[in-house]
Amino acid sequence: MSLRTKLFIIFVSVTIILVYLVTMPISGKPDVVIGGKDFTEQSVLGEMLAILIEENSDLIVERKLYLGGTMICFNALKSGDLDLYSEYTGTGLVSILDRRVISDPDQAYSVVKKDFKNKWDMVWLKPFGFNNTYTLTMRKAQADELAIRTVSDLAARVKKQRQADVDGRLVAGFTAEFIERPDGYKGLTEAYDFRFAGEPKQMDPGLMYKACADGDVDVICAFGTDGRIAAYDLLTLEDDRGFFPPYYAAPLIRTQTLAKYPELRDILNRLAGKLDNRTMQELNLQVDREDNPRQARDVARDFLIHHNLAPAGGG
Repeated sequence: MSLRTKLFIIFVSVTIILVYLVTMPISGKPDVVIGGKDFTEQSVLGEMLAILIEENSDLIVERKLYLGGTMICFNALKSGDLDLYSEYTGTGLVSILDRRVISDPDQAYSVVKKDFKNKWDMVWLKPFGFNNTYTLTMRKAQADELAIRTVSDLAARVKKQRQADVDGRLVAGFTAEFIERPDGYKGLTEAYDFRFAGEPKQMDPGLMYKACADGDVDVICAFGTDGRIAAYDLLTLEDDRGFFPPYYAAPLIRTQTLAKYPELRDILNRLAGKLDNRTMQELNLQVDREDNPRQARDVARDFLIHHNLAPAGGG
């Protein structure tokens, strides 16, 4: 091969590389990073927020879903590793602000909105519309057999079993976060004056429902909007002493991010009031069902398309 041929090949190769570098999309650092806690609903909501932004702006979105528990997501938001994620008013009130329970949903929202802005320069946007309250949940057949309908009924049964020192004691299975939260097992035992005979089993939130349905545990800390409650024929116990605060979900975003991209307020608030409890249950179940489960991104996009919030055929 002659020198001229070699030089020509090198020239062509360099030209191709330069053309590629100039014309390829510049992804670089994302404009907005969206986080999510480690359960299905957070993934669905995170995808909705991400798709809304992508379809209604030129911003580059990075997803960090299934990131971890509340404090992992909140601290990531505080440090700037996240720009936004979906948070719940009751969680913000009790677990993050360390405030007492406020039963009125509007008042709880007003308190977290004001305090988060003053303490951490974070903004609560408009709520999605549903209340994903914590619940205690049992197999319906077992609850019927034991005549348990309320948390007070459960507390009385647990106390009776402990005093009699009998076999067949009820076994609880809770998430690690619920076991430690003041609005979880710690506070619940004080409000209802009872404790299970054995320490609750620490469980992954994605495995609790089937474990309860299969009889591996008897009582779980379910989420009110989880479709698996009905799918597994479980019963939600009435919180007859009103221990659990309202948990209305809303986007929680850094003020710095809103200042840099003010269009985000209008874009994200398009979801305000669009999701009630039943709808959120159905969306969660589409992802969690054992037969033919769907991806959270597909479920989120279909919902947005149905409500004219995203174009059909996008993605």
